[in-house]
Amino acid sequence: MEIGSGPIGSCSKEDLKIYQDWFNLADSDGDGRITGNDATNFFALSKLSRPELKQVWALADSKRQGFLGVTEFITAMQLVSLAQAGHELTSEILKTSVNKDVPPPSMEGLETLVAKTSGLTINAQSELNAFTQPQPSSQWFSSKTVKKLPLNAVTSIIDGLKRLYIEKLKPLEVTYRFNDFVSPLLTNSDFDAKPMVMLLGQYSTGKTTFIKHLLRCDYPGAHIGPEPTTDRFVVVMSGPDERSIPGNTIAVHADMPFSGLTTFGGSFLSKFQCSQMPHPLLDEITFVDTPGVLSGEKQRTQRSYDFTGVISWFAAKCDLILLLFDPHKLDISDEFKRVISSLRGHDDKIRVVLNKADQVDTQQLMRVYGALMWSLGKVLNTPEVVRVYIGSFNDKPVNEASTGPMGRDLFEKEQDDLLADLVDIPKKACDRRINEFVKRSSCIYVSVPDCSCIRL
Repeated sequence: MEIGSGPIGSCSKEDLKIYQDWFNLADSDGDGRITGNDATNFFALSKLSRPELKQVWALADSKRQGFLGVTEFITAMQLVSLAQAGHELTSEILKTSVNKDVPPPSMEGLETLVAKTSGLTINAQSELNAFTQPQPSSQWFSSKTVKKLPLNAVTSIIDGLKRLYIEKLKPLEVTYRFNDFVSPLLTNSDFDAKPMVMLLGQYSTGKTTFIKHLLRCDYPGAHIGPEPTTDRFVVVMSGPDERSIPGNTIAVHADMPFSGLTTFGGSFLSKFQCSQMPHPLLDEITFVDTPGVLSGEKQRTQRSYDFTGVISWFAAKCDLILLLFDPHKLDISDEFKRVISSLRGHDDKIRVVLNKADQVDTQQLMRVYGALMWSLGKVLNTPEVVRVYIGSFNDKPVNEASTGPMGRDLFEKEQDDLLADLVDIPKKACDRRINEFVKRSSCIYVSVPDCSCIRL
């Protein structure tokens, strides 16, 4: 599975140079981002109608970041060219195979704009030569170039949330020691982290195989077997090369949002690791593989760390939580009940996957589905019916001897629905950040009086 904007966005080297020059021209503050005001001024040269330009922006900024990078700008220019040629701008146009055949659009008055900005470029170069003192790394909102932005300028939604947190919430948290009693202070990486998907389930329900199926390859440190083989929390994320990083190292890494896990102690950190590898899917999403939830006599042996506490911490950080079940393991153990209970407050993130469904025939699958819904209804305690995806998420072909042709069609449709849900995660990540920010603000509002009393 590939997550991206589709064939639109790639171009020849000649067109790439043109678009890069146009991007630098439209980027008035030189921060590497085309904001709404920049786009309004530059895109108006195309002479398209306002509704058409609004649609261009919506399709190009599919992740709802509030700005366009170079790649998104190229996509926008190609969409403008298609609109000028009479094509209707819909989401389906991103999936067409017209990538390198799209010429640059016609932009009227571009030469005049170049003449107006040529003097500004010379002045910016003079400022660059005079600039000697580096900006401190703690200044999150300093401009990337010499040209400084006014203090009230925000070039993206995430930057706006960072500034609100630093100026409004963080002073309250520090004053009333909210970080000591409730939640650690947020860092830069907490805002910039990629969306995360956490997989939960009993052992041998196919969690690691599910990740392997999406990546179409093994990740470093992956172990698959019929017994509990994944004995630790593994964060699978993008990296320059394939390697495994111990938990003690990743928990103190400033560029990763896992510093809060240090509160669970060294026993947990020894059961935590990060697996990095270059992969286009991991450029958009980070996966969290978890140890199998215990059942039977095994759950009587206590773990060396707060398992449900760690699950609850990851649930607050994740954008999607997948509960995996096996048709032959529908019983929900006591530990699994505690795990599901720790997810309360994040019900909108939960999806259920009935994996390995091709191991039973159609009649048995109907009974298994009913039994699963009955078991979940007693644990989730919600009036709504949870979404259950049925399929066999592995690299093996579907066992048609058991399911028949109708079962194969069902599995393919269910898999497409699940993949579509995963594709939407990066697009909704910004909305999720805003919702989590609002939740934290409400929590601070409620907790500050209590914290002040304790402090006094």
